[in-house]
Amino acid sequence: MGKRIRVQRIGRGSPRFRASLARRFEIGYPSQLITAGALRSGIVEDLLHDPGRGAPVAVVRADGVEFSIPAVEGMYVGQRLEFGPEATPTPGNILPLARLTEGAQVSTVERMPGDGGKLVRASGGYAIVVAQLGEKTILKLPSKKDVELPSKSLAVVGTVAGGGRPEKPFLKAGAKHYLMRARHRYWPKSRGVAMAVAYHPFGGGSHKRIGRPETVARTAPPGRKVGLIAARRTGRKKRA
Repeated sequence: MGKRIRVQRIGRGSPRFRASLARRFEIGYPSQLITAGALRSGIVEDLLHDPGRGAPVAVVRADGVEFSIPAVEGMYVGQRLEFGPEATPTPGNILPLARLTEGAQVSTVERMPGDGGKLVRASGGYAIVVAQLGEKTILKLPSKKDVELPSKSLAVVGTVAGGGRPEKPFLKAGAKHYLMRARHRYWPKSRGVAMAVAYHPFGGGSHKRIGRPETVARTAPPGRKVGLIAARRTGRKKRA
């Protein structure tokens, strides 16, 4: 009888695979402060590190309310930010998408007005305003996907700071180990085809190929549920 394979050991939140970090900041801006026709302002009080987050966090105070947003490139402590439809579209200010011209770079974008900014918050990320279509605005996300959002949704002007972070090499296994442990990700990973047949459904044989279809049913038990789970199709799409 073989050992429990990786997907079984990870399970649904076993103690070993539970996030060990505790984030300090709740990211988002209070939309109720940014009312129609009112120009408000705030001050960047500090730029801090948030465990498990690649981008620095800017702590902003406006009208006695303190909130945190991912810092954008060029932001500094003591900077005065503007909020609202009448704000100037300069890095760090928060404006409705309708006020931005085509080609503008934005981050911390609201998917729906009032949610405080849920899209484009990773370090070095930005979305591009593609077009204004009445009450809708089309954005190109960092994934190169175009999305249509309400023009009343708010966004922070500028690119999230910390760009180029993934380009720095880890140099040693210990640095990668602590990163993956903080994010409760299984690491290092061994390929299933490199294991013995008792340890993985893809293991065994004097070859490094699976030797069977990689697709598996959605209802497969945990010991068998590896590979392409309930795949509707596999392989590359044929060009038209």
